[in-house]
Amino acid sequence: MNRRITHEVRVGNIGIGGDNPVRVQSMCTTSTMDTEGCVRQILAIAKAGGELVRLTTQGVREAENLGEIRRRVREAGCDVPLVADVHFNPRVAEVAARNCEKVRINPGNYVDAARQFKHLEYTDEEYQAELQKIEDRLVPFLDICKECHTAVRIGVNHGSLSDRIMSRYGDTPEGIVESCMEFLRICMKHNFLDVVVSIKASNTVIMVESVRLLVKAMDAEGMTFPLHLGVTEAGEGEDGRIKSAVGIGALLIDGIGDTIRVSLSEAPEKEIPVAYTLLQAARLRFTKTEYISCPGCGRTLFDLQGTIAKVKAATSHLTGLKIAVMGCIVNGPGEMADADYGYVGAARGKVSLYRGKQCVEMNIPEEQAVDKLLEIINKDKQ
Repeated sequence: MNRRITHEVRVGNIGIGGDNPVRVQSMCTTSTMDTEGCVRQILAIAKAGGELVRLTTQGVREAENLGEIRRRVREAGCDVPLVADVHFNPRVAEVAARNCEKVRINPGNYVDAARQFKHLEYTDEEYQAELQKIEDRLVPFLDICKECHTAVRIGVNHGSLSDRIMSRYGDTPEGIVESCMEFLRICMKHNFLDVVVSIKASNTVIMVESVRLLVKAMDAEGMTFPLHLGVTEAGEGEDGRIKSAVGIGALLIDGIGDTIRVSLSEAPEKEIPVAYTLLQAARLRFTKTEYISCPGCGRTLFDLQGTIAKVKAATSHLTGLKIAVMGCIVNGPGEMADADYGYVGAARGKVSLYRGKQCVEMNIPEEQAVDKLLEIINKDKQ
């Protein structure tokens, strides 16, 4: 898997795209006029490992208060970049650009009227006039962003395509992509490249298909904008995690994606560990110990679940290692070939330990095996 080549976009003190790791972000659930509440959530997200935090920005008051929130967050010693989430009002985006490190705008409602599910007929000349209207309204915002070194996310949502786009392209991935490309072409024309792009949907199939189509469209026009991935309205609990893993994971394996948000109907800081686990599964960021273990069967030679718990308790602090726990010689060492170390059942009450595919200790009494494994790992680290 090779990551798609993108250019770097600086957002405050971090870079997105280029050679940077895939960045992890979340969003406050508090009102942006609730300064104390926002600061608490931002600090909690940052403590969990979040690298960007987005805040809803409905009006000019909220956009102005972002400056106060940012000041308070910096006073607390946190330098996580803040992102304004703007819909419907270009003036709000322009104010927000002076008060945070990045502004998200939605092509579906930035200039086009709010969606009313009306079919609209345009001649080609009338359609071009609508595109000129978008350019005239977008360029002053881009000029402010240039002045303030503020990045932009052009974020298309499947559920908020404009009546104009829907009338010409229908409710299709092609329409979703064109909604985005209209804005990207303006950015290219005016040499504004500090843009991250996203296409989101609650339907994972539409989300994946649309992003793949967008990548082809950008490549065809020489665009290397980094991509933000997410399944919007994914839900909570197991459902939200699985849905996000399917949509985001499919694209990560394609080499697509420079920043992700796992959207859960839970406290925002709970999104962060899920995102890092997803990135580790995609072999993009290793932030914790990874355990490879068999499901167990009639050949298993020890209490599998109890043993995994003991191994985890002894080794979970060893960030970046892959440790396998296999119930019998059938599953190890072959099935654990990707692991750095292995704990494999050899006989009843006996365990063999591996470094990669190499057996380094055979037939150790089970009660001594975890300590011996830790001893081998610590010796290798010296």
